[in-house]
Amino acid sequence: MEIKIGVQHTPREIALESGQSAKEVETAVAEALSGESKLLSLTDEHGRKILVPADRIAYVEIGEPAVRRVGFGAL
Repeated sequence: MEIKIGVQHTPREIALESGQSAKEVETAVAEALSGESKLLSLTDEHGRKILVPADRIAYVEIGEPAVRRVGFGAL
């Protein structure tokens, strides 16, 4: 799962690939934004934890990973 997180007052977004499902990510974001948790905590596909303060989240984009095409086949 490809996840992009926009952080307030920061020009760059956080981009990561995660093994978590879209529903798990959405639940974690909802809990962070509702105030149940002060941090949004996600784990990337290498096992690293990404922690973002919930009050600094501008947006979260959840999408499927891009498939890389190899060769000279038709687009």
